[in-house]
Amino acid sequence: MKFAFLMENKTDHPGIVAEHGLSVYIEAHGKKLLFDAGATELFARNAETMKVDLKAVDCAVISHGHYDHTGGIPQFCSMNLKAPVYVHRNAFRKSYGYEDGILERETCGIRWSAEEFGEIEDRILWTDGPVEIADDIMITGTVPVGEGFALTEKFSYYSEEGELVDDDMSHEQCLVIREPEGLYIFSGCSHRGVLNALQAGRDMFPGERVAALIAGMHLYSASAADRKRVVEEIAGEGLDRVMPVHCTGLRAICDLKAKLGEYCTAATAGDVFYGSNR
Repeated sequence: MKFAFLMENKTDHPGIVAEHGLSVYIEAHGKKLLFDAGATELFARNAETMKVDLKAVDCAVISHGHYDHTGGIPQFCSMNLKAPVYVHRNAFRKSYGYEDGILERETCGIRWSAEEFGEIEDRILWTDGPVEIADDIMITGTVPVGEGFALTEKFSYYSEEGELVDDDMSHEQCLVIREPEGLYIFSGCSHRGVLNALQAGRDMFPGERVAALIAGMHLYSASAADRKRVVEEIAGEGLDRVMPVHCTGLRAICDLKAKLGEYCTAATAGDVFYGSNR
């Protein structure tokens, strides 16, 4: 198995650019997959530098309907004319975040133009519940949440009736790949909780160990107490490898590294891994 970070918030590699976004290229079980596509077409520039052929990708999986994971999809579809794009049926809500309690003017949702959507629409495969892409490759569908769970960041969208409604982030889903050494669970932002994302991945293949959790954990905006709690809980899961990326936030990444040591890898744009090792 191989996976390469085509886009991430940071990079250590000359010639590779970074932006607020996430995109991972994956080779597993004879399939080539794209998990998210960053905020812009820059992920494709990195792919070229990294000698990743996006035209050969078999399918794309969108983790959730936010711009920093979907902005490069129109570029991808203009380069790759065959790959279906798996998108949750709730992903096209025009969600808005809040700044100091005030609704932001620009949507944080998918920002494709009407023309771009029209060109892509017949490539979309809508998801809701679990979907099998191939043997040992699954999409979780909506990540379930436990009782009492609260989002670390509030989003809202306008309903068809024009009412402002809280976005429950039901359009968030994970990609799960089973390898002989265990499961590789990819989560874009874990808005519904990284531990819930982890459990959703495990539920696809019950009883399997987790070789790696590769996840944006959305802890950058969490309180110190919540951040500490989540870090402690992840450390207690006995995972072979934890890769915190994107919206995890530098404080939480440092906390995870301090807690897990060699079992934590802070991946950046341009990094390539074979299994859970570079």
